Amino acid sequence: MIDFARVQKELQECSREKDSSGIRVSPKSDNLARLTGFIPGPLGTPYEGGSFEIDITLPDGYPFEPPKMKFVTKVWHPNISSQSGAICLDILKDQWSPALTLKTALLSVQALLSAPEPDDPQDAVVAQQYLREYQTFVGTARYWTESFAKASSLGVEEKVQRLVEMGFSDGLVRSTLEAVGGDENLALEKLLSS
Repeated sequence: MIDFARVQKELQECSREKDSSGIRVSPKSDNLARLTGFIPGPLGTPYEGGSFEIDITLPDGYPFEPPKMKFVTKVWHPNISSQSGAICLDILKDQWSPALTLKTALLSVQALLSAPEPDDPQDAVVAQQYLREYQTFVGTARYWTESFAKASSLGVEEKVQRLVEMGFSDGLVRSTLEAVGGDENLALEKLLSS
């Protein structure tokens, strides 16, 4: 049976510290077994500036069993499925301890964004790119952050439209925007110089 008193306490802790940690957790409804978490992208990574939504489901055995977490926000990372959002992280599996909390689990997921483990991948395609074409990986991860994890990500289609109106092809515009991490001015310079 889920310890709902503990869950309430954990939600209060997250709420108190959300300004310092940037981590937010809230119930999806009045059912405390279904939660939504948000983590900020770590500074100095391709995920910087993004806000990543994570779906959290607490099993009946919580806190003696780990919470089930998966990314709702699409993210390009070796240890996160680019298709389903599944996360490959030991503390969400066999290394879970009841001493850990929702906040510590989300901090661990945030740390995973900073320090990928390509040798233990969830997404083999991303892991291969990370190992063999690191700059392409960084550009793609930054583009996905711009496209899916930022409030301004709705602007991607507008950027594409503006550049297409200048006479560039849709495919070329999209690949160039992806290569420069979504920066419209850099994309325009690159398109003009090619």
